[in-house]
Amino acid sequence: MPNLRDVAKQAGLSVNTVSRVLNNRGYISEKTKEKVYRVMKEMNYQPNEMARALFRKKSNMIGLIIPTISHPFFAELTSYLEYYADLKGYKLLLCNSNRNVAKEVEYIEMLKKNQVDAIIMGSAVLDVQHYLNLDLPVVSFDRIISEEIPVVTSNNLEGGRLAARLLIGKGCLHPVYIYRGIDGPQHHLMLAVQRREGYEAEMERSGLQPLHLQLDAEGGNYTGSNTGITAYLQEHPEIDGVFASSDVIAADVIHACNLLGKHIPSQVRIVGYDDVQIALLISPRLSTIRQPVQEMSEAIIKLAVQQIEGETVAMVNTFPVTVVERGTT
Repeated sequence: MPNLRDVAKQAGLSVNTVSRVLNNRGYISEKTKEKVYRVMKEMNYQPNEMARALFRKKSNMIGLIIPTISHPFFAELTSYLEYYADLKGYKLLLCNSNRNVAKEVEYIEMLKKNQVDAIIMGSAVLDVQHYLNLDLPVVSFDRIISEEIPVVTSNNLEGGRLAARLLIGKGCLHPVYIYRGIDGPQHHLMLAVQRREGYEAEMERSGLQPLHLQLDAEGGNYTGSNTGITAYLQEHPEIDGVFASSDVIAADVIHACNLLGKHIPSQVRIVGYDDVQIALLISPRLSTIRQPVQEMSEAIIKLAVQQIEGETVAMVNTFPVTVVERGTT
Protein backbone atom coordinates (compact mmCIF):
# COMPACT_ATOMS: atom_id res chain seq x y z
CA MET A 1 0.00 0.00 0.00
CA PRO A 2 1.49 3.40 -0.99
CA ASN A 3 2.34 5.90 1.70
CA LEU A 4 2.85 9.66 1.81
CA ARG A 5 6.53 9.41 0.78
CA ASP A 6 5.59 7.33 -2.27
CA VAL A 7 3.10 9.99 -3.37
CA ALA A 8 5.68 12.76 -2.87
CA LYS A 9 8.31 10.85 -4.86
CA GLN A 10 5.91 10.13 -7.74
CA ALA A 11 4.76 13.76 -7.84
CA GLY A 12 8.31 15.08 -7.65
CA LEU A 13 7.49 17.08 -4.52
CA SER A 14 8.63 17.12 -0.91
CA VAL A 15 6.74 15.16 1.75
CA ASN A 16 6.03 18.46 3.53
CA THR A 17 4.38 19.94 0.42
CA VAL A 18 2.14 16.89 -0.07
CA SER A 19 1.23 16.97 3.63
CA ARG A 20 0.27 20.65 3.36
CA VAL A 21 -1.98 19.85 0.39
CA LEU A 22 -3.76 17.07 2.28
CA ASN A 23 -4.28 19.22 5.34
CA ASN A 24 -5.10 22.42 3.43
CA ARG A 25 -2.37 24.25 5.34
CA GLY A 26 -0.61 27.31 4.00
CA TYR A 27 -0.57 28.57 0.43
CA ILE A 28 -0.34 25.91 -2.28
CA SER A 29 -0.89 26.67 -5.95
CA GLU A 30 -3.84 25.04 -7.71
CA LYS A 31 -1.42 23.41 -10.16
CA THR A 32 0.41 21.69 -7.30
CA LYS A 33 -2.84 20.61 -5.67
CA GLU A 34 -4.10 19.11 -8.91
CA LYS A 35 -0.83 17.24 -9.38
CA VAL A 36 -0.94 15.75 -5.87
CA TYR A 37 -4.57 14.67 -6.20
CA ARG A 38 -3.90 13.14 -9.64
CA VAL A 39 -0.99 11.09 -8.31
CA MET A 40 -3.03 10.02 -5.27
CA LYS A 41 -5.76 8.77 -7.58
CA GLU A 42 -3.30 6.97 -9.86
CA MET A 43 -1.65 5.26 -6.87
CA ASN A 44 -4.94 4.65 -5.05
CA TYR A 45 -3.51 6.39 -1.99
CA GLN A 46 -5.87 6.69 1.01
CA PRO A 47 -4.87 9.31 3.62
CA ASN A 48 -4.70 8.17 7.22
CA GLU A 49 -7.53 10.18 8.81
CA MET A 50 -6.30 9.70 12.36
CA ALA A 51 -2.83 10.94 11.43
CA ARG A 52 -4.35 13.94 9.70
CA ALA A 53 -6.49 14.64 12.77
CA LEU A 54 -3.42 14.67 15.01
CA PHE A 55 -1.61 16.97 12.58
CA ARG A 56 -4.49 19.44 12.38
CA LYS A 57 -5.57 18.92 16.00
CA LYS A 58 -9.05 18.56 14.51
CA SER A 59 -10.81 15.36 13.47
CA ASN A 60 -14.03 16.76 12.01
CA MET A 61 -15.86 14.15 14.08
CA ILE A 62 -18.57 14.71 16.68
CA GLY A 63 -19.50 12.06 19.23
CA LEU A 64 -23.19 11.36 19.89
CA ILE A 65 -24.26 9.44 23.01
CA ILE A 66 -27.94 8.43 23.15
CA PRO A 67 -29.90 5.87 25.22
CA THR A 68 -30.78 3.65 22.25
CA ILE A 69 -31.03 4.02 18.49
CA SER A 70 -33.94 1.51 18.49
CA HIS A 71 -36.32 4.12 19.91
CA PRO A 72 -38.12 5.89 17.01
CA PHE A 73 -37.53 9.34 18.48
CA PHE A 74 -33.76 8.88 18.87
CA ALA A 75 -33.57 7.24 15.46
CA GLU A 76 -35.15 10.32 13.89
CA LEU A 77 -33.03 12.69 15.97
CA THR A 78 -29.85 10.86 14.96
CA SER A 79 -30.82 10.99 11.28
CA TYR A 80 -31.24 14.77 11.39
CA LEU A 81 -28.06 15.26 13.45
CA GLU A 82 -26.06 13.29 10.90
CA TYR A 83 -27.55 15.35 8.08
CA TYR A 84 -26.71 18.73 9.62
CA ALA A 85 -23.29 17.56 10.83
CA ASP A 86 -22.46 16.49 7.28
CA LEU A 87 -23.50 19.90 5.94
CA LYS A 88 -20.95 21.44 8.31
CA GLY A 89 -18.22 19.00 7.26
CA TYR A 90 -18.45 16.71 10.30
CA LYS A 91 -19.11 13.00 10.79
CA LEU A 92 -20.94 11.46 13.74
CA LEU A 93 -19.65 8.66 15.97
CA LEU A 94 -22.76 7.00 17.42
CA CYS A 95 -22.81 5.46 20.90
CA ASN A 96 -25.73 3.59 22.54
CA SER A 97 -25.40 3.93 26.30
CA ASN A 98 -28.64 2.26 27.46
CA ARG A 99 -28.29 4.79 30.31
CA ASN A 100 -25.62 2.53 31.77
CA VAL A 101 -22.93 4.30 33.79
CA ALA A 102 -20.11 1.91 32.82
CA LYS A 103 -20.99 2.05 29.11
CA GLU A 104 -21.17 5.84 29.16
CA VAL A 105 -17.70 6.06 30.73
CA GLU A 106 -16.30 3.65 28.13
CA TYR A 107 -17.86 5.56 25.25
CA ILE A 108 -16.59 8.91 26.47
CA GLU A 109 -13.07 7.49 26.74
CA MET A 110 -13.39 6.03 23.25
CA LEU A 111 -14.54 9.37 21.83
CA LYS A 112 -11.60 11.15 23.48
CA LYS A 113 -9.15 8.62 22.04
CA ASN A 114 -10.66 9.17 18.60
CA GLN A 115 -9.97 12.91 18.94
CA VAL A 116 -13.60 14.00 18.46
CA ASP A 117 -14.05 17.76 18.30
CA ALA A 118 -17.25 17.80 20.41
CA ILE A 119 -19.74 15.52 22.15
CA ILE A 120 -23.54 15.61 22.00
CA MET A 121 -25.05 14.15 25.17
CA GLY A 122 -28.50 12.64 24.76
CA SER A 123 -27.93 10.25 27.67
CA ALA A 124 -26.23 11.73 30.71
CA VAL A 125 -26.00 9.40 33.69
CA LEU A 126 -22.61 10.39 35.11
CA ASP A 127 -21.85 12.98 37.74
CA VAL A 128 -21.84 16.57 36.41
CA GLN A 129 -18.16 17.08 37.19
CA HIS A 130 -17.28 14.27 34.78
CA TYR A 131 -18.61 16.30 31.83
CA LEU A 132 -17.00 19.53 33.01
CA ASN A 133 -13.60 17.81 33.06
CA LEU A 134 -13.81 16.60 29.45
CA ASP A 135 -11.99 19.63 28.04
CA LEU A 136 -14.24 19.31 24.96
CA PRO A 137 -17.23 21.25 23.68
CA VAL A 138 -20.41 19.53 24.88
CA VAL A 139 -24.04 20.06 23.89
CA SER A 140 -26.79 18.47 25.97
CA PHE A 141 -30.14 17.37 24.60
CA ASP A 142 -33.22 17.63 26.81
CA ARG A 143 -31.32 17.48 30.10
CA ILE A 144 -29.59 20.15 32.18
CA ILE A 145 -26.12 18.89 33.02
CA SER A 146 -24.55 22.19 34.11
CA GLU A 147 -24.97 25.93 33.67
CA GLU A 148 -21.71 25.76 31.70
CA ILE A 149 -23.03 23.26 29.14
CA PRO A 150 -25.58 24.45 26.54
CA VAL A 151 -28.85 22.51 26.33
CA VAL A 152 -31.40 22.14 23.53
CA THR A 153 -34.92 21.17 24.53
CA SER A 154 -38.57 21.67 23.73
CA ASN A 155 -41.04 23.45 26.01
CA ASN A 156 -42.00 20.30 27.91
CA LEU A 157 -44.05 22.14 30.51
CA GLU A 158 -46.21 23.79 27.84
CA GLY A 159 -46.47 20.45 26.03
CA GLY A 160 -48.06 18.87 29.10
CA ARG A 161 -50.46 21.77 29.41
CA LEU A 162 -51.46 21.62 25.74
CA ALA A 163 -52.12 17.89 25.91
CA ALA A 164 -54.29 18.29 29.01
CA ARG A 165 -56.24 21.16 27.44
CA LEU A 166 -56.91 19.11 24.31
CA LEU A 167 -58.29 16.18 26.32
CA ILE A 168 -60.34 18.41 28.60
CA GLY A 169 -61.66 20.34 25.61
CA LYS A 170 -62.87 17.06 24.09
CA GLY A 171 -64.89 16.35 27.22
CA CYS A 172 -62.57 13.91 29.00
CA LEU A 173 -63.36 13.71 32.73
CA HIS A 174 -60.95 10.92 33.71
CA PRO A 175 -57.77 11.31 31.67
CA VAL A 176 -54.46 9.72 32.71
CA TYR A 177 -50.83 10.60 32.00
CA ILE A 178 -48.79 7.50 31.08
CA TYR A 179 -45.00 7.69 31.11
CA ARG A 180 -42.03 5.38 31.40
CA GLY A 181 -39.72 5.43 34.39
CA ILE A 182 -36.09 6.32 33.73
CA ASP A 183 -33.15 4.44 35.20
CA GLY A 184 -29.85 6.02 36.14
CA PRO A 185 -28.54 8.16 39.01
CA GLN A 186 -29.02 11.41 37.08
CA HIS A 187 -32.62 10.85 35.91
CA HIS A 188 -33.70 14.06 37.66
CA LEU A 189 -31.79 16.03 35.01
CA MET A 190 -34.34 15.02 32.38
CA LEU A 191 -36.46 17.96 31.29
CA ALA A 192 -39.14 15.59 30.01
CA VAL A 193 -40.42 15.29 33.60
CA GLN A 194 -41.93 18.73 33.06
CA ARG A 195 -44.53 17.16 30.75
CA ARG A 196 -46.15 15.60 33.80
CA GLU A 197 -45.91 18.88 35.72
CA GLY A 198 -47.71 20.75 32.94
CA TYR A 199 -50.37 18.08 32.63
CA GLU A 200 -51.06 17.99 36.36
CA ALA A 201 -51.19 21.79 36.65
CA GLU A 202 -53.80 21.99 33.90
CA MET A 203 -55.84 19.16 35.43
CA GLU A 204 -55.91 20.89 38.80
CA ARG A 205 -56.79 24.22 37.20
CA SER A 206 -59.82 22.53 35.65
CA GLY A 207 -60.82 20.87 38.90
CA LEU A 208 -59.93 17.34 37.74
CA GLN A 209 -57.91 14.67 39.53
CA PRO A 210 -54.49 14.34 37.81
CA LEU A 211 -54.15 10.57 37.35
CA HIS A 212 -50.89 9.04 36.16
CA LEU A 213 -49.35 5.64 35.42
CA GLN A 214 -45.61 5.02 35.49
CA LEU A 215 -44.45 2.11 33.34
CA ASP A 216 -41.45 -0.07 34.13
CA ALA A 217 -38.20 1.49 32.87
CA GLU A 218 -37.13 -1.88 31.49
CA GLY A 219 -40.39 -2.56 29.67
CA GLY A 220 -39.81 -0.53 26.53
CA ASN A 221 -39.40 -2.86 23.57
CA TYR A 222 -41.07 -0.54 21.04
CA THR A 223 -43.08 -3.39 19.50
CA GLY A 224 -46.53 -1.97 20.08
CA SER A 225 -47.62 -3.93 23.16
CA ASN A 226 -47.50 -3.33 26.89
CA THR A 227 -49.36 -5.54 29.36
CA GLY A 228 -49.11 -2.88 32.08
CA ILE A 229 -51.24 -0.46 30.06
CA THR A 230 -53.83 -3.14 29.25
CA ALA A 231 -54.11 -4.12 32.92
CA TYR A 232 -54.45 -0.48 34.02
CA LEU A 233 -57.26 0.23 31.55
CA GLN A 234 -59.05 -2.91 32.72
CA GLU A 235 -58.75 -1.84 36.36
CA HIS A 236 -59.93 1.70 35.54
CA PRO A 237 -62.77 1.42 33.02
CA GLU A 238 -63.65 5.07 33.67
CA ILE A 239 -60.52 6.27 31.85
CA ASP A 240 -61.69 8.27 28.83
CA GLY A 241 -58.48 10.04 27.85
CA VAL A 242 -54.72 9.35 27.75
CA PHE A 243 -51.75 11.66 27.46
CA ALA A 244 -48.70 9.52 26.66
CA SER A 245 -45.22 10.94 27.23
CA SER A 246 -44.11 9.68 23.80
CA ASP A 247 -45.67 8.56 20.54
CA VAL A 248 -44.28 5.07 21.18
CA ILE A 249 -46.22 4.76 24.45
CA ALA A 250 -49.29 6.20 22.69
CA ALA A 251 -48.98 3.38 20.14
CA ASP A 252 -48.97 0.91 23.05
CA VAL A 253 -52.17 2.55 24.37
CA ILE A 254 -53.88 2.18 20.99
CA HIS A 255 -52.90 -1.49 20.94
CA ALA A 256 -54.30 -1.97 24.47
CA CYS A 257 -57.58 -0.27 23.54
CA ASN A 258 -57.93 -2.54 20.52
CA LEU A 259 -57.41 -5.61 22.71
CA LEU A 260 -60.07 -4.42 25.16
CA GLY A 261 -62.55 -3.39 22.48
CA LYS A 262 -62.43 0.31 23.49
CA HIS A 263 -63.23 2.51 20.51
CA ILE A 264 -60.91 5.40 19.70
CA PRO A 265 -61.78 8.28 19.95
CA SER A 266 -65.43 7.88 21.08
CA GLN A 267 -64.55 5.95 24.25
CA VAL A 268 -60.88 6.86 24.75
CA ARG A 269 -59.04 9.86 23.32
CA ILE A 270 -55.26 9.66 23.04
CA VAL A 271 -52.53 12.31 22.76
CA GLY A 272 -48.85 11.47 22.27
CA TYR A 273 -45.67 13.54 22.39
CA ASP A 274 -42.92 13.99 19.74
CA ASP A 275 -44.72 13.69 16.37
CA VAL A 276 -42.24 11.22 14.90
CA GLN A 277 -43.07 9.03 11.90
CA ILE A 278 -44.85 6.38 13.95
CA ALA A 279 -47.64 8.90 14.63
CA LEU A 280 -48.65 8.66 10.96
CA LEU A 281 -48.18 4.89 10.62
CA ILE A 282 -50.58 3.70 13.32
CA SER A 283 -54.37 3.56 13.00
CA PRO A 284 -56.10 5.77 13.82
CA ARG A 285 -53.40 8.34 13.16
CA LEU A 286 -52.12 9.85 16.37
CA SER A 287 -52.90 13.26 17.77
CA THR A 288 -49.72 14.46 19.43
CA ILE A 289 -47.64 17.32 20.78
CA ARG A 290 -45.04 18.13 18.15
CA GLN A 291 -41.55 19.03 19.19
CA PRO A 292 -39.58 20.29 16.18
CA VAL A 293 -36.95 17.53 15.99
CA GLN A 294 -35.44 18.77 12.74
CA GLU A 295 -34.99 22.35 13.93
CA MET A 296 -33.66 21.16 17.29
CA SER A 297 -31.12 18.91 15.57
CA GLU A 298 -29.89 21.78 13.42
CA ALA A 299 -29.49 23.91 16.57
CA ILE A 300 -27.53 21.15 18.35
CA ILE A 301 -25.01 20.89 15.52
CA LYS A 302 -24.76 24.67 15.25
CA LEU A 303 -24.01 24.94 18.99
CA ALA A 304 -21.36 22.23 18.75
CA VAL A 305 -19.61 23.87 15.78
CA GLN A 306 -19.78 27.33 17.36
CA GLN A 307 -18.03 26.01 20.46
CA ILE A 308 -15.43 24.20 18.35
CA GLU A 309 -14.69 27.51 16.65
CA GLY A 310 -14.41 29.32 19.98
CA GLU A 311 -17.64 31.30 19.78
CA THR A 312 -19.92 32.19 22.69
CA VAL A 313 -23.23 30.30 22.68
CA ALA A 314 -26.62 30.56 24.39
CA MET A 315 -26.83 28.16 27.32
CA VAL A 316 -30.58 27.38 27.20
CA ASN A 317 -32.21 26.85 23.80
CA THR A 318 -35.92 26.03 24.17
CA PHE A 319 -38.11 25.33 21.15
CA PRO A 320 -41.90 25.82 21.11
CA VAL A 321 -44.27 22.87 20.84
CA THR A 322 -47.57 22.68 18.95
CA VAL A 323 -50.69 20.52 18.94
CA VAL A 324 -51.15 18.25 15.92
CA GLU A 325 -54.68 16.82 16.00
CA ARG A 326 -55.48 13.64 14.09
CA GLY A 327 -57.74 10.62 14.46
CA THR A 328 -57.20 9.70 18.13
CA THR A 329 -58.96 12.78 19.49
